[in-house]
Amino acid sequence: MSTSVRINLLPHRAQKRQARKRQFVSLAVLLAIAAVAVVGLVHLVLATQIDRQNARNKLLKTEIVKLDDQIKEIDKLRDQIQQVLARKQVVENLQSNRNEAVHLLDQMVRQLPDGIYLKSIRENGTKVQIIGYAQSNARVSTLMRNIESSPWITKPDLVQTQLVPMPGTNNRNADQKVNEFTLNFEVKRESPAAPPVRAGAKGGKA
Repeated sequence: MSTSVRINLLPHRAQKRQARKRQFVSLAVLLAIAAVAVVGLVHLVLATQIDRQNARNKLLKTEIVKLDDQIKEIDKLRDQIQQVLARKQVVENLQSNRNEAVHLLDQMVRQLPDGIYLKSIRENGTKVQIIGYAQSNARVSTLMRNIESSPWITKPDLVQTQLVPMPGTNNRNADQKVNEFTLNFEVKRESPAAPPVRAGAKGGKA
C-alpha cells in the first residue's frame, strides 16, 4: 500500500506575488523619489543660475547708471573746456588785434615810398583802406609792391587814381596837380616768424 503526499503551493505563490508587488511598489516609490530629487536638483540649479544672472543684471544696471553719470560729468567738462578755449581764443584775438594797429602804422611808415602822402586810413577788421596823394602813378605801383612783400600787410587793390589840384595851392598854382589814389589791402592776422629786411623799401622814385 503506497502513501502519496500532497503539497499545497497556493500560499507560496501568493507570497511570491505579494513579494513581487511589494518589490514593484518599492521600485516605483524609489523611481518617484529619484525623479522628484532630479527635478528638485534641476530646479535648484536653474534657480541658482537665475539668481546669479539677476545679480549680474543688477550689477550691470548699477554700473550703467554710474557710467551715465560719468558721461554726463565728461560732457560738462568738455563744455567747460570749450568755454575756456573760446575765452582763450578771444583773449588771443584781443591781444593780436591790440598789436595790429601798431604793426599797421609801423608798416605804413616802412613801406610808404617817398613822394606819397596819406590823407586818411580806415580799418575794418582785417580790411584797410588808405587815401593819399602821389607825385606819380609809379610811386603808387611801388607802394603796392612794398605791401605785397610786407610781413604784416598783403593783397593790395588799387580802387582808383585821379589827377587833382595839389592840396593847399591857391588859384595862381591851380595847374599843379597830384595823383589822388584810393588803395585797399589786408592785415595779416598770423604773426610772421621773422620779418624780412628789405633794402630800398622806400625807393622807386619816378
